Amino acid sequence: MTTTIAPRGHFAGLGLGEIWKYRELLYFLAWRDVKIRYKQTLIGVAWAVLQPVLTTAVFTVIFSNYARFDTGGVPYPLFALSGLMIWLYVHSSVTLASGSFVTNTNLVTKVYFPRLILPLAAVIAGLFDLFFSALVFVVLMLYYGVAPSPGIAFGVGFIVLGLVLASAFGILFSALNVRFRDVKFALPFLLQVWMIASPVFYPTSLLSPTWKLVFALNPLTGILDGFRSAIFGLPLDWPVIGISAASLLVILIFSLLVFRWMEDSFADLI
Repeated sequence: MTTTIAPRGHFAGLGLGEIWKYRELLYFLAWRDVKIRYKQTLIGVAWAVLQPVLTTAVFTVIFSNYARFDTGGVPYPLFALSGLMIWLYVHSSVTLASGSFVTNTNLVTKVYFPRLILPLAAVIAGLFDLFFSALVFVVLMLYYGVAPSPGIAFGVGFIVLGLVLASAFGILFSALNVRFRDVKFALPFLLQVWMIASPVFYPTSLLSPTWKLVFALNPLTGILDGFRSAIFGLPLDWPVIGISAASLLVILIFSLLVFRWMEDSFADLI
């Protein structure tokens, strides 16, 4: 067998094809991240349920009683939880992925594997929390007697877009955190600003048509707005969804390019 070593292009060096070859490693790393996250916790996996439930309760008390947002006939707790379940998934996935190389120094410096596997494993591990949030969401829909619309399949598609978004930012910040260790201090603030700039607890109908398109540059705007519309049978705002999807594609390509550019120096910098 002959092995040919040649210069690699921007995306060839990412090992995208090798990720499938190393899929078992991806699975075990993701499962390890899940177990580590809840190891020696007081109430274990119940944290995956309490976080969205308590946050939804706080938002309901504040914004349902005082702000009185127009949610298109959807009970506000359902409206808030539909946004929170995706936001909390993105938030936790990006946070875990950003530190994936720093917390796996021995693995990175001693063993070869496609480096993208580490941030992707953190993103996949976050699906554990999303699953339990979705169960709470279903129970809340039954409580309020709200049936999902026939377009619920589109809702699954928007969750997939949320996974891609979490992967894009997880890949980007995992690479940046290797070289710039102050990323771990700046990231919580950036995520807090991102949440406020996203329609997590307020509807996009509050925005003027012009500002709605501006906010659509935030990929999470189209994802949350589209997910709610698909689940509750509201009209899909295709211009907003289209702009957010295009923005997501740009962010994903940029993240992969930055990752490829910095990847060769990971072992030395860590």
